[in-house]
Amino acid sequence: MKHLSSLNKYFWKYRWHFILGFVFVVLTNYFRILAPQLTGYVVNTVVQSIKSSDSNNADIKKSEKNYDFAVRLVIEKFQENPARKILYTGITLFVIAIISGFFMFLMRQTIIVMSRHIEYDQKNEIFTHYQKLDTNFYKTHSTGDLMNRIADDVSKVRMYTGPAIMYFINLAAVLAFSIFFMFKASPKLTLVALAPLPILAIAIYFVNTIINKKSERIQSLLSDLTTNAQESYSGIRVIKSFVQEKAMLGFFKKNSEAYRDNALSLAKTEAIYFPSMALLIGLSTLITIMVGSLDVVNNVEGASVGRIAEFVMYIQMLTFPVSAIGWTASMTQRAATSQRRINEFLHTEPGIKNQTEPVTTPLQGNITLSNVDFIYPHTGIHALKDFSLQINKGEKIAVVGRTGSGKSTVAQLLLHMYEPQKGLITYDGVPVNKFDTHALRLQISYVPQDIFLFSETVRNNIRFGVDDATDADVIAAAKQASIHTEIEQFQNGYDTLIGERGVTLSGGQKQRISIARALIKNPEIVIFDDCLSAVDARTEKEIIGNLYRFLKDRTAIIITHRIFSLFDFDKIIVLDEGKIVEQGTHQQLLGLNGYYTEMYNRQQEQEKEV
Repeated sequence: MKHLSSLNKYFWKYRWHFILGFVFVVLTNYFRILAPQLTGYVVNTVVQSIKSSDSNNADIKKSEKNYDFAVRLVIEKFQENPARKILYTGITLFVIAIISGFFMFLMRQTIIVMSRHIEYDQKNEIFTHYQKLDTNFYKTHSTGDLMNRIADDVSKVRMYTGPAIMYFINLAAVLAFSIFFMFKASPKLTLVALAPLPILAIAIYFVNTIINKKSERIQSLLSDLTTNAQESYSGIRVIKSFVQEKAMLGFFKKNSEAYRDNALSLAKTEAIYFPSMALLIGLSTLITIMVGSLDVVNNVEGASVGRIAEFVMYIQMLTFPVSAIGWTASMTQRAATSQRRINEFLHTEPGIKNQTEPVTTPLQGNITLSNVDFIYPHTGIHALKDFSLQINKGEKIAVVGRTGSGKSTVAQLLLHMYEPQKGLITYDGVPVNKFDTHALRLQISYVPQDIFLFSETVRNNIRFGVDDATDADVIAAAKQASIHTEIEQFQNGYDTLIGERGVTLSGGQKQRISIARALIKNPEIVIFDDCLSAVDARTEKEIIGNLYRFLKDRTAIIITHRIFSLFDFDKIIVLDEGKIVEQGTHQQLLGLNGYYTEMYNRQQEQEKEV
């Protein structure tokens, strides 16, 4: 339950919804509690008219003194013949039911609406925190689990902030009013009617303990199931190409069966509540009728048929709130489990975060990496070793090397996605960790190796990150990326919807749209990470020519496993196993007749074969 204390800030924020909801619950039950007393009065009136017994009339008059003042007011108002009394009392009961129903409507409009506001705020809080978490977090947590916590777990918490709290307040109000008037009318019958409740409380305690454990297991299994489904949908082309539909269905069925079995086990446990409630409530009703009837037969002082009817109605009024104890307790236990899972992520501190007074000054384009060592936390791979590089404003730098040599790691560190274990990275002499992360990345255009496009139009994908970009800006960026002509050939041009992750486009088209998205920012620093691997030689030459013009006076770092001999780089860095093995211009490196020359000759031979 301690995990639910993190919701207190929301209850305080929406305290007026909560307070008004509490008041409406009390008013709803106050008007409901008048019905048993008026009904008891009507029954006694009927019995009195049949028997015409003075002694019985005296007992009835005595019983009326125990009624609520509003009920006594109604009784005194209708001191006429029995038929009129019954008619007027029936009308009064109808009016009371309408008033009670109206306050019940207001009760739901305050407490349930409050829970929806809390759900909205909590989802926004989680999503905002997700975006603050560093890259390493996303490499160690599955997308399905992240989705499950922001969707299913938040929904279960809402059931606590809305229905569970509403039913709990309702239970407290019904118990308070009912027990007060029951004791006032007959302490003996009250004790008889409430005798089964301690047994009920003990049963609830033990069953809740079981439910809590099973709820945690179910939530964990649901995350696994969601992850399985999400990965299958995202990788459907791979699954089909390897004809693994049956195998993936087997994995899904295995996870689904585990979830089903545990959910059924929980459902069976929860099913204990309602039969138990019905049994105990029925037992309470029978004992009350029996004891009350014996008192009437034995002419016990204050005993009457109307009082029996009144107590039966009290018990029936208590039936739903008391039976809802199990449901409310179950919702609360599930919410506690879900909130614990949510708190795990909300309490996760991002590895990359701003300092107290971060630097937000514009970047000039001077970059220095000094003796940088970096090891990936989740794998232990030593990606960079004693890496040093000086890049001056306006220089064009190429970083080349085989797959796994550490090229992409350089880009990740420059974007401050990771913190190096050793060494220093500076922009214009200021350490990268002193910059405001948002301001830093806003001034750098980055084309990642793993292209990601959103399920949006081509236009919105290109203008992503530049809200005020005009259509002319979008077209200009597309032309620079050599994709404009192909976009115009699409059925809806720039308004063509791209499938999830760009599934409707070819690899080369995705890369060029990603390049256009980077160029439209018009940044001082550009980082391209192997962004031309999927384009043909003619298009590559055209893009390189456009880039050469665009990158004039800008600092550019182009990471690639290919050698662009047509691009006049100021410096080429050759990486191997995280270390710089060679550096210089294209001609200087060819003159060394070493690692770079070997890569270049191998590339030339491959191009001749094609």
